[in-house]
Amino acid sequence: MLKTLYIVRHCQATGQEPEAVLTSEGYLQAIALSNLLFGFGIERVISSPFTRAYQSMAPLAERLGISIETDNRLAERVLCATPLADWRERLAQSFTNLDLCLEGGESSRDAMVRGIAVINEALQQKVETIAIVTHGNLMALILKHFDDRIGFAEWQKLTNPDVYRLQFVNGGTNLEQMIFF
Repeated sequence: MLKTLYIVRHCQATGQEPEAVLTSEGYLQAIALSNLLFGFGIERVISSPFTRAYQSMAPLAERLGISIETDNRLAERVLCATPLADWRERLAQSFTNLDLCLEGGESSRDAMVRGIAVINEALQQKVETIAIVTHGNLMALILKHFDDRIGFAEWQKLTNPDVYRLQFVNGGTNLEQMIFF
């Protein structure tokens, strides 16, 4: 049986806070994203509760005539409760030490577990094709679960938006980045 998930990083936004909206460029990206994904038979859309993620999928959901389901487990990972001058170095460390947990933050392993829980529940649904929209760090950790070669360097290369197709066929998985622009 074939199941296909499209793992999506949200479009360009005005900031990092949960209520940050898409920029004018981000709205255009959301329309382009809808054009890319429309013909793939998506039957269900699951989104982070953050505004920028939801807005990224709104044009597609409207075209498909389906609602967007939100799932708090797709929210962005918090690396640390306070700003860090060396946050990139610490984030890089978190890809090699999945249990690294900074004060007030979430380890990569814990974030990955919650993201994969959404994936596993989606795979149990009767639908065959699902779009899941989240944030860069969590997206990279979800992808790392299926391909351990994915790490900090791949996170750095992610774009807003970005799309990966994850197919489950006969007990195996196939992961590929979609060409967006």
